[in-house]
Amino acid sequence: MKAGKCTFLAASLILTLSACAQEPDPVPETETPMIEGYATIHEQEFGGVYIEITIDDFNRLGFVYGDSVDVVFSNGYTLEDIPYYNGYYVDAGKPLLIAYPGYDYIKAAVNYGDDLWETAGLRADRELNLWMKASLDEHSTASIYLNEHGKYADIQEARDIHYTDLRTDYPSDEVFANFRMIRMGDLAEGMLYRSASPCDNQHKRAPYVDRLIREAGVNAILDLADTDVKIERYIAADDFDSPYFLPLYEQDNVLPIGLNMNYYSEEFAEMVADGLIRLTETEPPYLIHCTEGKDRTGFVCMLVEALAGASYEEIVDDYMLTYANYYKITETSEPSKYRTILEKNLDDMIRSVVNDDDVDITAADLSVYARSYLNRAGMNDEQIDAFLSRITE
Repeated sequence: MKAGKCTFLAASLILTLSACAQEPDPVPETETPMIEGYATIHEQEFGGVYIEITIDDFNRLGFVYGDSVDVVFSNGYTLEDIPYYNGYYVDAGKPLLIAYPGYDYIKAAVNYGDDLWETAGLRADRELNLWMKASLDEHSTASIYLNEHGKYADIQEARDIHYTDLRTDYPSDEVFANFRMIRMGDLAEGMLYRSASPCDNQHKRAPYVDRLIREAGVNAILDLADTDVKIERYIAADDFDSPYFLPLYEQDNVLPIGLNMNYYSEEFAEMVADGLIRLTETEPPYLIHCTEGKDRTGFVCMLVEALAGASYEEIVDDYMLTYANYYKITETSEPSKYRTILEKNLDDMIRSVVNDDDVDITAADLSVYARSYLNRAGMNDEQIDAFLSRITE
């Protein structure tokens, strides 16, 4: 089994950062909400900066979702008038302060964009990230000040969506696990699946995914969310219960690529192309997943579907099924939210692949643009055809 030697180092780094920051004192609720001198941690998966105060404690000070805030780092790097939301409700490339359900702390980030750690020049190690752009060092802290109460409340209200981690709230294991076969365009039956994570059990779905991929006979997994270090941590956890996943991982049939969500970046495209090349070296059926099977999985599945000749309408139906599964949002149940998610998320992803604002993405032959995208990312036509031969009729 692969070793996870970096786990101790990562834990040590977090402890060091926490120890180096001054002990902050929240202001009383009766004053204008603010926090000052809070420790920062580089959140590397999505490229953001955790600020070490829990969501509940932060909200208890008087901050409300939809507020406008200013975030000031100790090196002087400042994010002015950014929204505070409980979801990623800003356009791609825009900053926000987010209290996403399940996060240990609040986080400053750029949605689908550059690593804020790098942009802000913060420093915890030698990796390029949002931390480094902010030029912060290992003692960097952050302060947050209320700019305007309720400035973005209308957007918060319109886009506020949640799901639960209770199996009893869902009609089937498949819906709970966001698990399904992808069958459109030239894709062959039973060759490609998508789902939530079969190994990361933070949302209590991994054992369900594990059983479903066993029943589907999945032989290889492209894991968009994780690294070997993270997978080793999941396996060592008390709640790990994925007996089908474990031998696939031990046999190197799980390919973790640790993808972030900046799908406009060259690095993102190159990592996707490399993952598909590596996946081709294994036998199908394949599973593609991230944590929820929603954003990174949504992008990669869109790309593969387009490559295999799926229409825009087919791609939309598959992408939006995730929002029906998790949030019960459909075109008929909540048309406004449905259209907002489609236009802000999926359509923007497709346009990043097409790379031409004059193209009508609803009518174009998206397979041409998907192939060109992968060519630019370093995957030649022979490699693309080899991958397609694995999953198409």
